[in-house]
Formats: sequence, C-alpha cells, structure tokens
Amino acid sequence: MSSPATPPSFDDIQQAAKRIESAIVNTRFEKSVTLSNILCADIWLKFENLQFTSSFKERGALNKLLQLSDEEKKRGVITMSAGNHAKAVAYHAQLLDIPTTVVMPRNTPNVKVEDTRNFGAHIKLHGITLDDSGVYARELTKSENLVLIHPYDDEQIIAGQGTVALEMLAKNPDLQVLVIPIGGGGLIAGNAIAAKTIKPDIKIIGVEVESYASAYQLFHDKPQSLQGSTIAEGIAVKEPGQLTMSIIRELVDDIVLVNEEAIEEAINQLITVEKTVTEGAGAAALAAVASHPSHFSNLQTGVFLCGANIDSRILASVLMRRLVRKGRIVRYQIRITDLPGTLSDITEIIGNAGGNILEVSHQRMFPNVPVKDADLYLTVETRDTQQSEEILQKLRDFGFQTTHS
Repeated sequence: MSSPATPPSFDDIQQAAKRIESAIVNTRFEKSVTLSNILCADIWLKFENLQFTSSFKERGALNKLLQLSDEEKKRGVITMSAGNHAKAVAYHAQLLDIPTTVVMPRNTPNVKVEDTRNFGAHIKLHGITLDDSGVYARELTKSENLVLIHPYDDEQIIAGQGTVALEMLAKNPDLQVLVIPIGGGGLIAGNAIAAKTIKPDIKIIGVEVESYASAYQLFHDKPQSLQGSTIAEGIAVKEPGQLTMSIIRELVDDIVLVNEEAIEEAINQLITVEKTVTEGAGAAALAAVASHPSHFSNLQTGVFLCGANIDSRILASVLMRRLVRKGRIVRYQIRITDLPGTLSDITEIIGNAGGNILEVSHQRMFPNVPVKDADLYLTVETRDTQQSEEILQKLRDFGFQTTHS
C-alpha cells in the first residue's frame, strides 16, 4: 500500500476486492423501473444496505483489519463511529479475534449501539458529534496503546470502500453518473478513484445534508456553517478527512445538498417501491436525484443505498409523517357544545364520509374555551387530501366550527 499521506491506487482497490471477497456480499445492483419513471432517469440501485451489518462500511473495515500485523491485532483496535463503521469493525474484528473498543456519540441511535455491543465490542459513549468522539478515541489510542481504525481518512479504508464501484461497473459498464453520500468522504473518495479509472468520463456527484454541508462548503469555497440535528446522522460530519477531501477536489464533479424532507421522502419511496429499508444517510443519494433532476435527467444513474441501520422509532415516525404530508392522516379541531350525543353525531359524519378515526381527545379547561363548550381533537385516516377536505366541509355543513392540520 502507499504511504499514509497518499491516496490508494486503482491497483490497491483491486487488491482490496480480492482480499475481502470471501467475507463481503456482492450486493444486488438493479434498475428500478418505477423510480426511473418517477424521477425521469435510469435509476440503478446498489443495495449496500444488504451487507451483513447493513452498510458498505464492512468493505473498508475488513480491508484494514486484514492488513494489521500480529502484534497490532494482539494490542487491539479502537475506532470512533456514529454506528455503521462501528458495527463493521466490531463484527469483523470479532471473527478475527481482535479486541475492539468503539467510541460513539451519545446521540447514536440505540439500534447501532446495541448491534455493535452484540458483536463483542467495548462501547464508550462520548461527545455530541463524531468529531467529539474522535478526540476521545485518539486519547485512548495513546493511553491504552491501541491501534486506531479511522472511519474514513485512511487509504486502506478508502480502498475497501472503492470496491463498490468495481461491482457496479462490472454489472453495467454504461453508467453515466454515480450519486454517493458524503460523511467523512471515504465512500466517495474510493469509488471516485475506481470509477474514474475504469471510465474517465463518468460523473461523480456527492451528496450532503443541508445542516452538515462541510464537504460542499469546502468544495465550493463557501464559509463553514454547520448546525442542527438530522435524520442522516451517518453523514453528519463536521469536517471531511484531509486525504478524502483532496481526492474529492480532484475527482468529484459536484456536490449537492438535500433537506430533511427530501431524505424522509426517499426513505418512504424505497420502502413503498423497492420494499427495502434505508437509514437517512442511506437514502440521501436517491433524495439528491429527486431534488436536483437537472444533474441526472435521462442519464444512467448509479445510486448508492449505503446503509439500513435506522432506529425503529425513527422509521415509524418517518412513515407516519409521510401519511400526514400526503393528507392520509389529518387532525381535526372541532369546537363543540358539551352536550350528550354531540360526539356521536361527529363520529357518524366522519364514518359516513369514509374516514377512520384513530384517536379522540378533548379539552375544556383552558380559558380560551367557553365554559359550556369544549375543543374536540380527532385524528383521522383518509384516502387522500381530497377526502380529508370533503370531511372538513361536511363537518362545517353540519354547523361545527372546524379546522384541520
């Protein structure tokens, strides 16, 4: 391998592919006819969410671990990760009998923490961001004489991640653009090297979430401004690696941003159309195609579904929020006179209009409500926005003061 300060070569990526092939899934890479029709591009999905630990991170982690010396394996390894790299290192280190410590941000989804612990890793929750965890991990590297496995700024990690593009272009050599999420930059760096070597005219488009647009801002020479929380915590990195950013500047054609709603919609599309689960970062590439159609219109587009480790509570919330946005779940606020039979009248109106009442509550204690009245809140499932509006109008036609949200 090349020195720590230099990018991996195409030969390094090819060697990584041979090194890890017996332990890594060559995941599905298929055209989605439905999404292609919706997004007006030839959408080819790379299902890295179907790796054993549900993310592409296994490729780089295993490539790195297999090249440690016997002395380094005995000392043990440490890494910092928001989850996917942690799981990958812990899983393959357990198979190789290498002691593992993982430092994770305190807000890491529980599913990622528990899965990593189940692979035998010693977990330390520290800091708010991955960068905070990284500072602590480096301290432990020195104090406990461990080997640091950096999640992205390492040429052996980058080489392992680059094996994804080898599989994609072997299956479809006619690909014209690859859409790749960016956190620390290891995935896009490795695959840019591989893809541009095989097909120099292929376009590489990076994707970041608006609240953590660190690589985008560096790439476009904009002032750094990072803030807020995101569903795409897997790519919520304050600053990409130095090595990865140098590769990005040289080989990536553009970086685009997506917002939270676009990512939620992409998660929903992948579930409803492809019947596959992705986390926020895993759906970011598809969100980019939907948000920036001019970059991909009528092009054969390779979309990286890079991970599936989403907390079940978050996933449930995303699915329900989509139903609200589509008008499938509506909350009606109805001012009623607090008399017997009123609630029965209202439920009959809604039932006859085809609505399904999910939840009922009311309040009469607050001073903005007259003492003989009450505010009734009903959460109702409808077919679509049109039906929800029809129900609203029927309630008003019967004399009820009604609003909805």
